[in-house]
Formats: sequence, structure tokens, C-alpha cells
Amino acid sequence: MLTLIQGGHVIDPASAIDGRCDLWIRDQTIVEPVNDRPPHHTIDATGCVVMAGAIDMHTHIGGGKLTLARLLLQDQFPRGSERTSEFLPAASVVGQRYLDMGYTTCFEPAVIPCNARSAHAEMADVNGIDTGGYCLLGNDDVLLQLLSEDSPQAIINDYVAWMVAATKCIAVKVVNPGGISAFKFNTRTFDVNTPHPKYGVTPSTIIRRLCRAVHEIGLAHPLHVHCSNLGVPGNIASTLATIEAAHGLPIHLTHAQFHSYGNAGTYKMSSAAEPLARALQAHPNVTIDVGQVMFGQTVTISADSMHQYDNHTRAKPRKSVLVDVECEAGCGVVPFRYHRKKYVHSLQWAIGLELFLMIDDPKRVFLTTDHPNGGPFTAYPHLIRLLGDRSYRETALAEIEPEAAAASQLSGMSREYSLHDIATMTRSAPAALLGLNKVGSLRPDCHADIVIYRKQDNLERMFAEPEYVIRRGSVVRGCGSVDAATIPATTHTADVHFDANAIPGLAQRYAQQGTMAMQRLMISDDEMEGVLGTKLEKHAAVRSGK
Repeated sequence: MLTLIQGGHVIDPASAIDGRCDLWIRDQTIVEPVNDRPPHHTIDATGCVVMAGAIDMHTHIGGGKLTLARLLLQDQFPRGSERTSEFLPAASVVGQRYLDMGYTTCFEPAVIPCNARSAHAEMADVNGIDTGGYCLLGNDDVLLQLLSEDSPQAIINDYVAWMVAATKCIAVKVVNPGGISAFKFNTRTFDVNTPHPKYGVTPSTIIRRLCRAVHEIGLAHPLHVHCSNLGVPGNIASTLATIEAAHGLPIHLTHAQFHSYGNAGTYKMSSAAEPLARALQAHPNVTIDVGQVMFGQTVTISADSMHQYDNHTRAKPRKSVLVDVECEAGCGVVPFRYHRKKYVHSLQWAIGLELFLMIDDPKRVFLTTDHPNGGPFTAYPHLIRLLGDRSYRETALAEIEPEAAAASQLSGMSREYSLHDIATMTRSAPAALLGLNKVGSLRPDCHADIVIYRKQDNLERMFAEPEYVIRRGSVVRGCGSVDAATIPATTHTADVHFDANAIPGLAQRYAQQGTMAMQRLMISDDEMEGVLGTKLEKHAAVRSGK
């Protein structure tokens, strides 16, 4: 099957294309122009912008925490057959909503090893889009014990690599390094240089050793860090200390908006977006995603049980869940409503936008709401309009709580994201940061995941309603579309290596700390495809040292 997309304005930062040209698709793949035969199908893209399918690098779409949230909030769902909500859609709806906006690849950032099977099974039900996960480490007893004994880096590397391979993940995430474990020892505050009450290691040590492990086992994506002191006024000091803890190695700070707070002013809560933006200028090894707050009802779900415990008194409606997960991590579910007329909520909204606008390089700041924590992913088109339309942004700023508006620098910021910036931030840059070679770009030999948007002044409408969405060469939105559920599920994973001789010793440690044998965590390739229902797309990792 040969398809021609003709006459569109192609924007592909990965191949430096920003102008009118044609695209050719053969079956599921983008190919060089075909001059010796006519296409079987032609799509007229005149007046349209053509981009690769978008990538969401941080969205909670799989795992037990979502089930807990759905159980907790059943009374919030509309009655009827779908029984879902905008901020907590079922897996079968998630893929449809993403495709509606032109997103074709999404990553669950908190895959707990003992729950990895469940997370992958749920993501396999997210029909129509590619998925992947980040293995959650840094609060598990085996790693903390190894660090407390100052074990050689090679052992740490083997443990991290084995866990990534076992859980079929593509990256490693740490949440409140050591803090989830410390919470179980009745610790309620835990900063970057605070010793763990049992193991004595500090979050700074955990970050440093994990950053090095991720780098040396050859993962493309840097350590994905949910910093200490989530949501605490004045936490910018912890965030800057986390950057220093990386010792110059690549590090990615996730939902940075929730970690960019000062404690100045009447309410002891102020924006610290500017210090973080300056820190990124001084530290080229750092990238962030924002975790933008959007006004309205949502539910916060996080492994950071220490700070979800702090937040449970603010729950709307007033109920919450706080659990341990097999001594590997925690989970807190707290429903929340962000109000436009509340100072703190309005300031959070403004801080997120400040980060987007203050960080000049769209390759280092990524569009997320930390779905559903800051708001549902379906708000992305609205967020894009706030970034790309200064007049619209100023109108929105005038509607938030006045003191928060006055405390923000937004009113003086004239920057508007261009379509090229948006394509970089949502396509080429996340693909590069995750080591994805065949998505996020329109180069020949890439997967034919393509979105065609009708050019409009209203960016929200433009990015909410693509003319066409093409997945693996099949039109799934637009004229002549097919059911996206017919496209096989694909999981992106890293192909990492470890020293097999080191594993028996690690398994012995795991048996002393865990509730099952470590080997039972291992998910085989056959199990992923034959049982969990998803094909693997492996991305090579190159171990750089020991």
C-alpha cells in the first residue's frame, strides 16, 4: 500500500524540515519519494500542518494506583455504560482520547517491579497507541542496603539493569529518593541530605549512584527524578540540591512545577520558576517536564506516600487511600480540585507557565500535566494555546486570583511558542531523550505515525481536532479511518545487559527483604506478547563503564 500526503506544511525538527513538501508511506513506514509509480491513496494536506505523532513522556495510564483511584471515586463517575471520567478514563478510553489529539506514544512513569505485569497488561488495553514504562527504584530495601554498605558501582549497575530488563521498562524513575521508605519508619520530613533512619544513606547519595548506574548501563533516558519535598513551599532549595547531587550526569526532573516553590510573601508561597530556569542554563545536563496545573476536578496519585499523607486533609471529596506496595514503594490517592480563585492553586498554574516560557530551549522542557495529578491529559490543546497565544494567556491571567496574578511574572512575558517549538517539545525532543529511533520524526524509515492539523488561529481547536491521524500507515482519525484497536499494541523497552554472575547474590538479598523470589519479577518476551498482549520494540543500550 503506497500513500502520498501531498501539499502540506511539514514540520519535523528531527530532520530540520519546516516547509511545504510531500510525504510518502509504504505500508507502515515513511519512505523516500516514489517517482516510478502512482500512490494507491492520496491525502490532500493543502492548508494543513503535518507533524509526527506526539509523545507524552509522563502520564499515569497503567498500574494498581489507577485501580485504587477508580475504586475510591466511583461515585464521581457519570452513570451509564462508559462509567469513566475526564480525569480518570478507563484504559480502553485513554487511547481514544490520545488519538483524538494526535498523540501516538505514551509512557507510564511509575512501574513498581512487583506490579509490572499488571501495569503492562493495563497499558496493552490502551488501544491504538504505543506505550512504555519507567521502573521505580530508590526506595526498595535491596538498593538501600547496597548503598548503605557502599557496594561497588558495578553491583548497583547490575541490579538496576536486571530490574529494567525484568520489568520490560525503558527507563528508571526515583520518587522522593529514600523518603517513601523513611516514611515507614515514622519519618515525616526528609530532605536531600537527611540520612535515612535505618540505612543511613541520603537522597543525595541515592540520586548520585542511580544517575551513574543509568548512565553506565546505557539507558538513553536520564534518571527520571521526582524530587524531595513535593509541593512544599520553599522546596526550590531541595530541587537545586538534587541537580547538584547528579554531579554533572544527565538527570531529568519530573513535574518540576510542583518542585519550584519559594516561601516568600504574605502566604509564604511564591514562585521559584526563575531560579530553576537559571539552574538549567548553568547545568546543560538537566531536562524537565512541567506537570502543569489545570483548573478543575482531578485526582492525585503518587508513590510519594509521605507527601500524599500530608495532603490527605485537603482532599476534595474528603476521602483518600494510602498504602504500602510490597515494601518496594508506596501509593497515595487523594482527589483534588484546583480552584481558579484560590491563591495557591492560581500560583501553581502561573508557575508552570513561567517554566515553559522562561526556559528558552524547547528540547529541554516537556509538555505534561503529570496526568492526572495536575490535570487530565485532554487539557493539552488548551495548554498549547496558553503557550502559543500571548493575548489568550493574558486573558486567562486576568481571571485567576488577583494576588497570585500580581505575584507572577507572566504579565511581562511576551514569548509565544511557534509551531516548530511545539513540534520539538512534543515530538522530536522526547523521542531523542528516550532513545526512540522510529517515532517522533518524519524521516524515511520511521514508523508512519503522522498527524495532519488544519491551520487555525485558534491553537486549542487546531490541536484538539486533527484532520487526520495515521498510525503505522493506517488512517485512524479522518476520512476513511479504521478502528485503531485493530493495530497491535507495542511496548517500547530498553535492551540492557548485566553480569549474570552477580544475580544470585542479589536474589539472595531480595529473598531476605521481599515477599517473593526476585526471579519471579522477570517478564519474558513471550509472556509480553502471548499473555499480556503487546509486542516489544527494543532500543539498544550501550553499557559505558563499570
